[in-house]
Amino acid sequence: GFCSHPGSSLCGVCCVQAVTFEVKEANSTCIKADFSALFSITYSTSSSKTTVQVRLPDTATVDARSSSCGTGGSSPSLVAVFGRGHALGLTFSTNGSLYSVANLTLQYNLSDTLIFPGANSSNVVTDLSSSVGIWAGINTTYRCVSPTTFRAELSNVTFSDMRLEAYMPGNELSPTESVCAADKTGPTAPPTTATPTTKPPAPTPPGMPDRGSYSVNKNGTICLLAQMGLQLNISYVSRSQNKTIQDLVNVAPNQTVTSGSCDANRATLVLTQEPATTLSFTFTLNSTSNKYHLSGIVLTANWSDMATPFSARNLSLNYLQSSVGYSYMCNAEQTLVVESTFSVNTFKLQVQPFGINTTQFATAEECQIDQDQMLIPIIVGAALAGLVLIVLIAYLIGRKRSHAGYQTM
Repeated sequence: GFCSHPGSSLCGVCCVQAVTFEVKEANSTCIKADFSALFSITYSTSSSKTTVQVRLPDTATVDARSSSCGTGGSSPSLVAVFGRGHALGLTFSTNGSLYSVANLTLQYNLSDTLIFPGANSSNVVTDLSSSVGIWAGINTTYRCVSPTTFRAELSNVTFSDMRLEAYMPGNELSPTESVCAADKTGPTAPPTTATPTTKPPAPTPPGMPDRGSYSVNKNGTICLLAQMGLQLNISYVSRSQNKTIQDLVNVAPNQTVTSGSCDANRATLVLTQEPATTLSFTFTLNSTSNKYHLSGIVLTANWSDMATPFSARNLSLNYLQSSVGYSYMCNAEQTLVVESTFSVNTFKLQVQPFGINTTQFATAEECQIDQDQMLIPIIVGAALAGLVLIVLIAYLIGRKRSHAGYQTM
């Protein structure tokens, strides 16, 4: 049965039982998963907002109609259904050497009064998280015993005792495991943050990042294109130095798994890179003005020298604005500030999240920095031409006056 306690933490991870799921096609298993899940969902009542804790019951089953092994150009997916219209979905992607959870979807039915007493809506809500740091090598089992929480817009999902594998060559989980960062992390020293007046030491520049080419597909068709060099500017508490440091880290395209999703008014690009780093960009389309912009950036990281896992999230950004049917381009370095402890530096960027009709970028709308840099030589050239003209006119006037002084009466 369900474990549901509005506004409390009585339904902790400790009381959640692991459930096993298998996705099959033609009697062959392509996805197998065994995990516990706890959902923290915030919903509205007539007087306030209430948060309820719900566990994934052991009666949950695989929805054969929605789950898939990825044939016909679709992405492999596991959809578990439970209760009165609730579902948990995991969609997978791969780059050939690694596989990852590209999207985590939680669907819940607010008309279920057993779980959502007093809800002022009877809607079925779908909550999506595109920044999921679950990845493993092909032909290995992802293992994460430690409780790990993933945040969506309206809910949190906490997995524990997780073992799963996608793109399976056989019917059993591989004995070779890819262990999550939380299971590898030992006891940590108490965090020591810098005082407000102390600025973290300036990082040593790592050099220009390589320019990567990224794309997101929907039903076998490209729906998002991006080319850019990326550099993470991040402040975190160092385990070895026991203080807050600032670090500049280049994103390496050849070590990155690309995934994401595309909807009518929202597109997300997710980049996952070892060690335990997931960076996502969300673009939003204003269907009235036919303009789009970068509205959200999310980073989760758990590097070996971090005293605690790092997370930064801002879904109210307004960067990289352009029009549908055009790509956005900026060759100059840009700094996209996400939070006080995290920003992204971009280099030679071109992106198009909507209105893609081919496999190539549409005509680019250039950023103001590039336009200004193009104007500078024009302005300098015009100024030099004007100066030459002034000197020439002054010379001619002076020469005319000189000749006038030698005229005879």
